[in-house]
Amino acid sequence: MMRGPITADDFKGQFSGHETFPLRHLWLRKAYDAVAGEGADRTAFTGPESIVTFGVGKNMALSIRHWALACGIIAEDGSTVRPTDLGHRLFGGGRPWDPFMERAATAWLVQWQVAGDPKMSTTWYWAFNHIAAQTFDHEALSSAILQYCRIRQWPRIAEKTVTRDVECFFRSYVPRLDKSFGEDALEPVLAELGLIRSVGGRLFEFRRGPKPTLPDGVFAYALDAFWTRHALNASTLSVEAIAYEPGSPGRVFKLDENSVVDRLANIDEVTNGHFIWSDSAGIRQVMKIKPLKDPLKLLASAYSGHGERQQVA
Repeated sequence: MMRGPITADDFKGQFSGHETFPLRHLWLRKAYDAVAGEGADRTAFTGPESIVTFGVGKNMALSIRHWALACGIIAEDGSTVRPTDLGHRLFGGGRPWDPFMERAATAWLVQWQVAGDPKMSTTWYWAFNHIAAQTFDHEALSSAILQYCRIRQWPRIAEKTVTRDVECFFRSYVPRLDKSFGEDALEPVLAELGLIRSVGGRLFEFRRGPKPTLPDGVFAYALDAFWTRHALNASTLSVEAIAYEPGSPGRVFKLDENSVVDRLANIDEVTNGHFIWSDSAGIRQVMKIKPLKDPLKLLASAYSGHGERQQVA
C-alpha cells in the first residue's frame, strides 16, 4: 500500500520546471546573489536581462530558478523572490557556510531537499522512496509514475513530460559520457554522491550502505524535518520508520539499517540532547526531549571543522 506525502488528497505531482537541466555547481549561489538584499522581481529569472545576470541561456536561467526554489535557497512571495534563511546561511555575508559549494555537506543537503520532499521534484522523491526493485531503468520508472498519475487523475501531465523528467533525474546522478561544452558539461551536484550507478546499458541500481561523507549534522537536520512531516506530535520515532518510511533519511540517503542505527546511537550528542537514542527491551527508538527552535543549527555543525561527521558545538 502506497504511503507518504504523495498520497495526500491535495497533493499534485510536479514533473517540470528544470527545463531538462540537472542542477549544476554554483547555480544556487547565482540564484541567491540575484535576489540578495531586499529581493527581486520574478522577472529576474525570466526577463531578457536574466541572460546577462546568469551568463546562460533563457531556459537555463529558468532551471536555476527551479532548483533554487526546490532546494529552499530562495522563496517566492507574490511577484517578489527573496533569499531564505538557509540561503543566507550558505551564501550570505559574514561567514557563509559554503559560498562556492565546495563541501560534501551541501551536496547531501541538496539531496535531502529534492528527494525528501515531492512538492517540486516528484520524480526524485518517487525514485528514492517508492522503488522497491534492486535495479531499474528509465522505462520502469516512467511507467510507474505515469500509472500513479492516472490513478490519482492528476491533470495535464503528459507522457512526454514525465519521460523528460525521468531523463533529467538519471542525468543528475549519472552524467552522460558524451559531454558537450559549456555549463551543461559540468558534473551535476548530485553526481558526486555516488548514490546511483549504471550496471549496463540503461539499467541502474542504488548504492545502499554507510555514507562516510554524509555529516551527522545533515542527517540530524533531515531526521528533524522527516519527524515534522511524518509524525509531528509523536514523542518517539522507531528505527524502522527512520530507515524505511517514504521520505525518511534512510530512504533518501540510501542508508542500510545498521548505518541508520550507527547514526542514531550518537544523536543525543549531535543534537545537544534534543533527541535521545533508546535501545531497551528490544525496542530501538529515538525520543524527542525538547523541540528544536532553529533546526538550521544542526546544519551549522556539518560545516564546522574539517571532518564530515561532526557533533553540534
